[in-house]
Amino acid sequence: MPQSLLRLITRCAEYISLDQVRDLPPGLRGIYVLYKRRRNRRTKKRHYNVVYVGMANRGGIRARLRSHRRSKRGLWTHFSVFQVWDNIRDEEIFELEGLFRYIYRDDAKANRLNAARGFRPLHKLRDNEIGKWPRLKTAGRR
Repeated sequence: MPQSLLRLITRCAEYISLDQVRDLPPGLRGIYVLYKRRRNRRTKKRHYNVVYVGMANRGGIRARLRSHRRSKRGLWTHFSVFQVWDNIRDEEIFELEGLFRYIYRDDAKANRLNAARGFRPLHKLRDNEIGKWPRLKTAGRR
């Protein structure tokens, strides 16, 4: 049996045009990202700004993206999909989505659609006094 490259993600596709949403198989579970493509007029280089990070479990990523085509019309042009393995629980997908959104909650350039006030489980877990964290026995000395 071949070994998996990643523990959580089985397959991904990046920067796919929103016109291809219907090509996704139904029932995919995982994380998806909506982007707005921008083109730098000076350098002609393309940039993809994150508009929204979301998750889909039982309903599937395709259904979520089709819904966003109606509700967030004109705000995004492309998407990425990160499908999780079948043994990944819905709670784990929720945790991944919460972590990604939490990471850039205070970013001035983050899109307002993706603004997260916080991710409660992570907020409860936070301990900024890192000098008081216990030393790991497996940590090597320098």
